[in-house]
Amino acid sequence: MTYLMLLTVNGLVIGLIYALMAAGLTLVFSVLKLVNFGHGSLYMIGGYVAFYAITLLGVPPIFAVLVAMLALFLFGVLLERLVLAPMYGDKVERKDEYAIIVTFGLTILLTNLGLVVFGPFSRSAPAFWPGTLILGPVIVAHDRLVAAIIALALLSGLSWFLARTTLGQALDAVSQNRDAAAVIGIDPRRIYTLAFGLGAALAGGAGALVGPIFALSPTMGELPGVQAFIIIVIGGMGSVGGTIAAGLLLGVVQGLGVGLLPDPNRALAYTQAFGAVLLMATLLLRPTGLFGRAHARLE
Repeated sequence: MTYLMLLTVNGLVIGLIYALMAAGLTLVFSVLKLVNFGHGSLYMIGGYVAFYAITLLGVPPIFAVLVAMLALFLFGVLLERLVLAPMYGDKVERKDEYAIIVTFGLTILLTNLGLVVFGPFSRSAPAFWPGTLILGPVIVAHDRLVAAIIALALLSGLSWFLARTTLGQALDAVSQNRDAAAVIGIDPRRIYTLAFGLGAALAGGAGALVGPIFALSPTMGELPGVQAFIIIVIGGMGSVGGTIAAGLLLGVVQGLGVGLLPDPNRALAYTQAFGAVLLMATLLLRPTGLFGRAHARLE
């Protein structure tokens, strides 16, 4: 029982970081009606921005997360204006195919730029808080605990922002019906820019949180990017609440799966397999995801 509790707690910690990254991807899909294949690269850049903010500028590790989110928000706004804005007019006929090609190309570009700028070798960010928390049978590294608390605070703030603010309600209105939102005075193009910037900021924040826990590398966004896609499908495409629930569920399933596998030497190699099994079970039992709803294409 003690071992199961330990696995569950660690799974919840990782699940919160998964959920933070996937929430950004969900927000972009919900509002812009496109899947951003470059989301993992934004996660990677966020990790390096926080690393250099700490090591070069002397920013405290916790505040470096906010620096990374701000930098990625501005970067996301710039990307949206430069490469995605053509989809909103008549210049692009096949919008879905255009979005796939552009965002997938973005992944290749940013990953290779990362190799050139940051180098091929892994780096470790300074710790949020050295040491380990021991509460009876529960043992959690302080870095993981701080990352989980920050991720929870950011997810709570996102939920409040979407539900209680004018901009949040505008995002929801555009996600449901762009034309109807335009009729009541909401500019969909500005909302698209805001959504993509927020999605990039959340990815950057997640990358900054894992810096002290795992190694930073130019390819670090590949697997978390896949995890984010799994989470938004399980939670329901476009549902932020579903994304949070699915992120926690995936973290716990992977933690328990790896910890309880009879062969510990192969356990980590099967980490992604547990997510795939959970995804297949969800699609078989509830194809729309836990909290999914119908979404229209971006026309």
